[in-house]
This record gives sequence, C-alpha cells and structure tokens, in this order.
Amino acid sequence: MTAPLDPIAEARRQWLRRWPEHAEHMAAITSVMRVQQILLGEVERALKPYGLTFASYEALVLLHFSRAGRLPLGKMGERLMVHPTSITNTIDRLQAAGLVRRVPDPADRRRVLAEISERGHKVAVEATEVLNGISFGLGALSEQDAVRLSGLLRGIRRAAGDFGPEVADPWAGPAG
Repeated sequence: MTAPLDPIAEARRQWLRRWPEHAEHMAAITSVMRVQQILLGEVERALKPYGLTFASYEALVLLHFSRAGRLPLGKMGERLMVHPTSITNTIDRLQAAGLVRRVPDPADRRRVLAEISERGHKVAVEATEVLNGISFGLGALSEQDAVRLSGLLRGIRRAAGDFGPEVADPWAGPAG
C-alpha cells in the first residue's frame, strides 16, 4: 500500500516552517532510519529460511572469512561493533543451531573462541548467495550510487569514532 503522500517530505515541510536551519538534517535522519527498517526487513526475510537474523549472519560470515574459522568472542564484538552481551547471545543462537561451537583458545585456555562448523560454512555460503541475489536489499541503487552512499555514511561513521583519519578510504582507490 502506497501512502498518498511522502510522510518524510511532509515532516520536512513542517520543519522548514518552524526550524528551517534543521529541516534537511531531520529529513536525512528520518530517511536513513526508514531505509534501515526497509533493508533490515528485506534482508531478514531472505535469511529466515536459514534461521538467521542479519546480526547472526554477520557473525557467521565473520567466522567463515577468518583464517582459522574461529575467533575470540571479544574480537568478534569489536569487529561487528556490538556490545559483548550481544555477541554472546548471537553465538548462543548460532551454537544452538549447530552452526558454531565454543572451543577453548589453545594459546590461552581462559579465553573462549567461537568456531564455525562445516554446516556453518555451508549456510554462510548459501545465505550469502541469496543476499547477493537481492543486492542486500539495495537493488534500487546502481553500483555507483551504492559507492556514493557508502562514502557519505562513512563520514558519519568516522565522526562517531568507528575509525580514525589515518584509515584509508577503500572506495577512494589506490591513492585514497
């Protein structure tokens, strides 16, 4: 069902009347939040047959990409930029599904690693094929527009401290 008007455009119009200096930022954040809802819904529908949420998919793929197929939970939380409790809960669900297991770290037996199972590798590959097939929900954007969007959002992430100015921009090419 299509709305008879664009609610974000209407909110922007109201902001322009009251707070014109903030209207564009309000419209941008509202648009980003709405698109996040749309994308998450589409991606999670695609992952549902695998019993995965996007958060569990990200954790599974991180393990799939790791050299040894295992990582400390703390490092996973850092790389996925989530709270330690969130990664623990995610690994709990993946372990219950037989996609990962917890193993002691051979270098430090006090530390626990999450290790992907053979079934986990298979699911990671299959789920990725499905998400690639729907362009991760961004099929309405050209590749060039996706690059531009990533660049715009990267500026916000840098300002928030996700990484420092010394980190090269992977979208800028060899000189960037």
